[in-house]
Amino acid sequence: MEAYSSFAEVYDLFMDNVPYEEWCVYITGLLKEYGIEDGLLLDLGCGTGKLTRLLCEAGFDMIGVDNSEEMLKIARAAEYEEEEVPGGENTSILYLLQDMREFELYGTVRGVVSICDSMNYILQEQELLQVFRLVNNYLDPGGIFVFDLNTLYKYRELLGENTISESREEGSFIWENYFDEDSGVNEYDLTLFIREKGELYRRYQETHYQRAYGLGTVKNLLEEAGLEFVAAYDAFTREPVKEDSERIYVIAREQGKNGGKNE
Repeated sequence: MEAYSSFAEVYDLFMDNVPYEEWCVYITGLLKEYGIEDGLLLDLGCGTGKLTRLLCEAGFDMIGVDNSEEMLKIARAAEYEEEEVPGGENTSILYLLQDMREFELYGTVRGVVSICDSMNYILQEQELLQVFRLVNNYLDPGGIFVFDLNTLYKYRELLGENTISESREEGSFIWENYFDEDSGVNEYDLTLFIREKGELYRRYQETHYQRAYGLGTVKNLLEEAGLEFVAAYDAFTREPVKEDSERIYVIAREQGKNGGKNE
């Protein structure tokens, strides 16, 4: 899961087409359906904290967990910059440098959210099960877990064996994909050229791996972890998951911690 080191500093630059505000509205809508309108939330795999800060602005007390020190530095810096803006508020988001497979909190939270395919970075079913067990362990009674997943359809039909590139004045990237049907793992080879001074560009390279999980597998792992599977939607809708869904949202609920043990 070691990733987002050199890419961290330009992550927001190349992700500026992501409608985080719309994502926040969708996620808060899901949470409100299950009675969670305020209180303490955990953003698992928070990255540079864009969604974390938006959820904070929406009235939640936030904890952000990520295993990239570089991403969390950017998240903290962005929070301080916003506080220095006239009228800015001290949000006091707690950011924790932790691996989601073994994260620890000081107490329970009303809800856990995880977006931008963070769960796809967990490559082994047993490790995904452990994440679910930890989420269950730290949820309040009846607490809600909302997370997204890239689908097998997306990896197989849209990403696998394809190359994506983008060039801007500030920098450019080449994103090569290789999908292994047997393992369900998609390899991303990222090459970045970032402008530093004048016409000088520095080259960075990173390799990321993500795994596709079928909804049936996800349901079984949630139940084994002691969570109740509630619903799954085609992303940003309330429509059922389709054969050509590229991203799905899954909602699960804490149900007494009777089913799974934190091992």
